[in-house]
Amino acid sequence: MVHCRGRVLTMARPRLSAAHFTGAFSLSGAGLLALVDARLALIPLLSFVSICAMAPFLPRLGFFLPIISRGSSGKPAVAITFDDGPDPVTTPPLLDLLSTHGVRATFFVTGKKASENPLLVREILRQGHEVGNHSYSHDNFIMLKGTRVLMREIESTQRILEGFGIRPLAFRPPVGITNPRLGKVLNRSNMYNVNFSCRAFDGGNRWIKNLAERILRRVHVDAIIALHDVRPADHTLVPYWLNQIELILSGLRERGLMVLPLPELIGRRVMVRLL
Repeated sequence: MVHCRGRVLTMARPRLSAAHFTGAFSLSGAGLLALVDARLALIPLLSFVSICAMAPFLPRLGFFLPIISRGSSGKPAVAITFDDGPDPVTTPPLLDLLSTHGVRATFFVTGKKASENPLLVREILRQGHEVGNHSYSHDNFIMLKGTRVLMREIESTQRILEGFGIRPLAFRPPVGITNPRLGKVLNRSNMYNVNFSCRAFDGGNRWIKNLAERILRRVHVDAIIALHDVRPADHTLVPYWLNQIELILSGLRERGLMVLPLPELIGRRVMVRLL
């Protein structure tokens, strides 16, 4: 239960996922096929196992839990998100650039970096940007670990961000990977999953060459664009990275696409202000 501006947000009720329905259908199909030939029963069961193995790595597929990966604004618009920060090298000039273009983005921050850079988090919020939860440590293998670890990663970040007077409602898992446990964990925290529909596969700013070209080639109406707010491995490339962000913003404008805050694009709040 969360109090915000005179309202009480109660925990959402668990919802059956596509995995539940697919599993039930597979079991039913296996039972029917077993009446004909026991070997045939393996077909729907193995198909279900294969889907379960692939689904976590498909950021737009809401198989285990509902996933928001694109907007529903009905406008020629997109939203821009930045993961993995804040970073004292990249965040300040990035904020200046976004301010120059009049763009409000969403920063999916890690709890560790937020606690290490409190002034940057406050500046992100002061400038009117949204802040979401991106786990505490950004462990790329977190979805292979137990529910307790997943809960600790999410809730510890929530507590850190509550110190800034906010509570995120949107969670973005590291690398966009999900698992069967994530839906239950997010439901307990009154949160939902936000991934993306347009990314450059930049490896967390490891591969930033032609970043703008790669984004603009994939962008579409109602896209949620995933970028990163971290310094490149070669710190001398920060100006190049900033120029690529500039080219993305100007390229979107040339294509007639507005950049809307993520809550406007998806029709849901990304965070709440605490009393």
